[in-house]
Amino acid sequence: MDVQRLELLRELAERHSITEVARATHRTPSAVSQQLKVLEREAGLPLTERSGRGLTLTDAGRALARSATDVAVALARARAVWDEFRNDATGEVSLVTFPTAGEMLLPGAVRSIAAVPGLIVNCTDKDPELSDFPALTAEYDIVLAYSLRGQLPWGGRGLTVVPLMTEPLDVGLPADHRLASRSWITPADVIGETWIGAPTGYPFERILHQIEQKAGSQITVAQQFADLRVIEAFVVAGLGIALVPRYTWGGDQPSRLVLKPLRGVDAERQIVALMRPDRAERLAVRTVLEVLRTEAARVQAKHALIP
Repeated sequence: MDVQRLELLRELAERHSITEVARATHRTPSAVSQQLKVLEREAGLPLTERSGRGLTLTDAGRALARSATDVAVALARARAVWDEFRNDATGEVSLVTFPTAGEMLLPGAVRSIAAVPGLIVNCTDKDPELSDFPALTAEYDIVLAYSLRGQLPWGGRGLTVVPLMTEPLDVGLPADHRLASRSWITPADVIGETWIGAPTGYPFERILHQIEQKAGSQITVAQQFADLRVIEAFVVAGLGIALVPRYTWGGDQPSRLVLKPLRGVDAERQIVALMRPDRAERLAVRTVLEVLRTEAARVQAKHALIP
């Protein structure tokens, strides 16, 4: 079987659309369809079937698509071995991050990567819902994503997941708040408080539900924002309290906003790198990952020194 045709089947399994496969592989939809028909003849079994106005993979198609992933990984691993023999990490690596991780990790990482001859990393940011992070691996070599403890939103997707760091989520308070002098805060302490929350479906919402359960009292969420800086501005203005990531809050108004650890609930997020397994084999990608791990460790060590 032709490797390129196998790769088209794999792309269809990932993207669920001939049009999207054509766009990603710089072909016309008719060319993609023709190549898949040739692959079907080679396989001797139906690989796709009509579903409404589109196509879905048959059981045989899904099995062959998984084999296509194995082939892609094996080829990438072979290239990586050769690159290691040549000590050659050159190439371009595409990376997408959610905004606060980009602010925290990328400036230092990109500065370090600039010292590796021939290695180029192209970065951008998006702020998708948790369930959308895996889909970005079809477009980018590395996807920086996050989840809360106990959540596995990308489990069973066949992706390579590399943990980078754990970031605590503290309670952000105005500096003159009644709880600002506490060493830490419990769910019982915030009964009756007004909260500035994240949009419905964002992971921080789950922690607010945990606080409600522990405190035995319903939380009042006055406003909801995706942008952490807007949330911080509302807290500083005395319009509510909020969950704020410890390492990635603005920090430019320490006299007006304070962070306090939250005890009694699992208030932290796991920051990881997601990749397709074949892309994770590339020496250039592994080099970028090592720099990201080093930068994440530096950030955590820096905050561990802050009393």
